[in-house]
Amino acid sequence: MKIRVSMKTAILVKQVPQLSEVSFADGAMRWPDSGLIINPFDEYAAEEALRIKERVGGISLAITFGKTSAEIALRDLLALGVDDAYLIAAENFSATDPQTSARVLAAAIKKIGDIDLVLAGKQATDDDSALVPASVAAYLGWPQIGFVKKFDKIENGRIVAWRTTDDGYDVIESPLPAVCSVVKEINEPRLPSLKGKMKAKKAEIHRMTPEDLGINPGSSISIISVTAPKPRPLGEILIGDVDETVDKLVEKLKSDHLI
Repeated sequence: MKIRVSMKTAILVKQVPQLSEVSFADGAMRWPDSGLIINPFDEYAAEEALRIKERVGGISLAITFGKTSAEIALRDLLALGVDDAYLIAAENFSATDPQTSARVLAAAIKKIGDIDLVLAGKQATDDDSALVPASVAAYLGWPQIGFVKKFDKIENGRIVAWRTTDDGYDVIESPLPAVCSVVKEINEPRLPSLKGKMKAKKAEIHRMTPEDLGINPGSSISIISVTAPKPRPLGEILIGDVDETVDKLVEKLKSDHLI
């Protein structure tokens, strides 16, 4: 007999700039005012939340912390089939402060209540910190599994997940509620339907502020300076027959103290 579990799954989503539009000047990173997109890794989290709903029943909801413009990201997820959306709006939102973001998101999860599973992308492409999912779990006091490539079992009160490692994967069992970050190998995100887009335009977005959650949204991180990485030096092509190029390569590696 197949047991059907009703899950309430939350997706943490963030708006990020197109990386091609980010610039560096005078020791600071310049963020574009337009062209923001859903963090690509969060799209895999959203898709997995929808698959979990289809697999075991329940509802899915999306939560974002950002400026009021982040509503666009939530409507994009509603168009895919996410059931509900919550915007914690702060015009002084700092995209590079994962600790404050985690505190706010954890407080929102507590306020919404009765959430069984929190999913997020493994990292955001704007800061690449990969800190928010683990920090949210710490603020909630929940177990967390990072870099999940597959959910093997979802049953009453527990999940079994495959966690990606350098050598393959670990099989991790965790009680619920829990926080999990996912990698892109977990699925292939779907596209919204026309019906979904029309429905999303009229859908209600639940709004809060950090102050509503009892949190001062001021940044806890001071960035002294930001510089672009130095360009890699050009490679060297060795030309000649096999024996000649091998000898050249060995001498080159010896001169660079690599062998």
